[in-house]
Order: sequence, then C-alpha cells, then structure tokens
Amino acid sequence: MLQAGYAVQAPNYSETVVFGEEPICLQSLFRKQPVEQLDAGESLFFESDPARHLFEVVEGVLRIFKIMADGRRVITGFLYSGDLVGVSLKNHYLYSAEAVTPVKLRRFARKAFDEAVSGSPELRPQLFARLCDEMAAAQDQMVLLSCKNAEERLCSFLLQQLRRKREQERSASVIDLPMTRLDIADYLGLTIETISRTMTKLTNKGVVSSAGRHSIRIAKPGTLAHLAGDGDECHDGNSIVVAFDSTGRRH
Repeated sequence: MLQAGYAVQAPNYSETVVFGEEPICLQSLFRKQPVEQLDAGESLFFESDPARHLFEVVEGVLRIFKIMADGRRVITGFLYSGDLVGVSLKNHYLYSAEAVTPVKLRRFARKAFDEAVSGSPELRPQLFARLCDEMAAAQDQMVLLSCKNAEERLCSFLLQQLRRKREQERSASVIDLPMTRLDIADYLGLTIETISRTMTKLTNKGVVSSAGRHSIRIAKPGTLAHLAGDGDECHDGNSIVVAFDSTGRRH
C-alpha cells in the first residue's frame, strides 16, 4: 500500500552539471547521469512529494497514477523508454510513479534542468512542445473516459499500443503489454470483468483471437480502428499479436 509523504531516498547528485557542448535535446541533459534501477512494483515518487528531480526512462515501463479519497486508483498513463517523468511547472509531483516492470532510468536535478532550459533557445521550444503533447494526451484521455463505451475504450487502448510500437518498428507484429488487466481496467475506467467480457466480444466478432495464455492476435486492425471510433486507418491484412502479462483482480 502506498504511504502518503513517503519519498524515495536518492543519491546526493550535484545540482549542476557541466556539459562539453550545448545540449540539443532534452534527453541529452540526462546522458551523463548514472543509470538507476527500480524493481517491478517499486515506487519512484508519490503525488505531492517535492519535485526535486526529473527522470528519463531508459528501459522498462512505469505507470503513473492518482489515489482517490475513497482509495480507488486511477492510472493516468504508462511511460516507456525515452519518456521523461516529472516534467511540470509545479514544485511538487502531480501524480505517483511506479515500476510495472524492472526499470532503468536516469535522474536530473530540477534546478539544473530549469537553468539549462532557460539558458538554451533550442531547449525552450522542446519543453513547450512536450508540455503541449501532455495536454493533448490528457484531452484525448478525457474524451475516451467521457464519450466512449467499454468496447471503444479497449479498442482505443490496443490501437494506441500499436501506434507506439510502429513508431519504432513499422512492420511490428508483436506488442508487449507488461501491465496487468487490472492496470488496463484502472487506466480505462472499467472493471477487470468488463475488460474480459469486452475481449470475449471482440473475439466473437473475429477482431481478435487467442494466441496463447497471455497473448491475443488482432486479426483485423482496420476493424479495431473503426470500433475505437478512430476510422479505418489500418489495413486488416496486417495482423498484430498483443502479449499480456498475468491478470489482476479487482476486490
């Protein structure tokens, strides 16, 4: 169980970093920082903790979430290799971050980050663009939760994973989903039972089929896009395999 006010004890890194040349991208600020590791299930920071550092995910998957007053967990996103964690204009973290898988990451002092961005005409627009991307993602999530039914939400999630994978590998056929079905349910605002029923419905429609204990085959990506409400942007000739980790239960 998460404990409010608990903070991960970090090594005492210097607040300033000297670079050999002007960094040209936000990720370059992190390159000289040591790599740290988190075990699956280990917390990186908690909501409302002082935002003293930013982090770059080097390897693995993080989930970011909030805990409601009644104890319910709301997952607001999953972060992957190359993503930055803790970018905010606030002095405290706006959410909690926890490792889904074993994670490797680098940290950078918030004060040094702010100074580097303020002094670089190349980095300022990059930070602004990243904040705009986060706002757009938040708006997309609001639309998903407020306007889409269970089937549309799940299809949108699977389609989102497909897009992310194909940015790295255009002809990708396997998408790894290391998060549990309970994680997916908490991200989509559904119950795990609804996730299971909806998956069965998609199977009966021929959109997906079983490909092993923890995997499904998306036989009709175009139909998946249509059911997600995003139009027919994929051809059904390209089947996709989605691998699932073990499922959780909602109590």
